[in-house]
Amino acid sequence: MSFPVDNTAGNNNANIMASDPRLIYYDIAFAVPREKNTAAPNPWKARYALNFKGVPYRTEWVQMLDITKVRKGLGASACRKFADGTDYYTLPVLKDSTTGAIVGDSFDIALYLQETFPDSGSGDLFPEQPDLNYVCPGAEEVLIPLSKREDVQHKDYSKFNTNVDWAFTLHTALMASGMKWDKEFEQGIKDEFVRRLGAKSWEDMGVHGEKRVHMLESLKQTLTGLAGLYKRNENGPFLLGDRASHADFIVGGWLRFMERTLPADEWKQAEGWHDGVFGKLHAALQERFGDVK
Repeated sequence: MSFPVDNTAGNNNANIMASDPRLIYYDIAFAVPREKNTAAPNPWKARYALNFKGVPYRTEWVQMLDITKVRKGLGASACRKFADGTDYYTLPVLKDSTTGAIVGDSFDIALYLQETFPDSGSGDLFPEQPDLNYVCPGAEEVLIPLSKREDVQHKDYSKFNTNVDWAFTLHTALMASGMKWDKEFEQGIKDEFVRRLGAKSWEDMGVHGEKRVHMLESLKQTLTGLAGLYKRNENGPFLLGDRASHADFIVGGWLRFMERTLPADEWKQAEGWHDGVFGKLHAALQERFGDVK
């Protein structure tokens, strides 16, 4: 797979201090302290992959309302579309100051890390897993833009990524109101979400009362098949037992989002769903690959 290249990288390298990591990781700036509140699922998928590979990097925090400007400035094209066909600019983006590569999708970042640093860190991000066969029920109801991929490489992982994204995206109304932003940007960010989703107000985007109880149960049931994949390996907590892969990071990105945005009592419930497989997975990922650098 080829990746976009920043043709100025060679000139910029002379200005980069020797102590500065070659990889710059652009992530969404949630409220300070960012290390505690950062929660976006796709950036966490790639952050787990970066930490798994153990390659030095630093995070460049980007305010939500500046994402389009920053992404365009890096030369990273939009990897998603809104329902009306317009470009949807989001993060993460990875910049490699040595090769000049600009990689603007969490799945592509994992591919790039595996190609560029094949033997680094904990090894192969994409070990063979023929049983990544989770299919999200009700996926045709997803309206939020998701990446459309036609990967030849690691098609099983790519399809798994799409179905996991569908499962959680169908239930993001449970979590969106729990995102924390810097006070000075909060209202503008909420207004932008309302505009994007065509809602009447930020408050109307929330889910409350019985509707919320039913949606939590729906998420639990939607994840039944996914939990079944984890139950097949009794050694856990990962799909391959004690050995993590990018498939675990795909699920783990969403679990981080849930843990940081759901009310504490609801997250406690979710941790225990399906014999606790998701709670155990999240805890293991955070302990082993959860550093925010």
